[in-house]
Amino acid sequence: MPAPEIKLTQTATPEEAAAIAAAVQRFQSDTAVAPPAAPAGMDPWLRAALVDGVSAKAAFGPADPFGA
Repeated sequence: MPAPEIKLTQTATPEEAAAIAAAVQRFQSDTAVAPPAAPAGMDPWLRAALVDGVSAKAAFGPADPFGA
């Protein structure tokens, strides 16, 4: 979203203009929406599968149900 355009009705000194710009920038950063938090670490289900050595191609259960 582009920043809104701000126009001064009176002339300001360079120091006053810099102070206004700094105040607006500070306000925008203080009131900005926080970015979403990154997920912390690996998914626990994925980690358990990797630790157990589970494979999507391995037969399920103690024997192959299709007799292959």
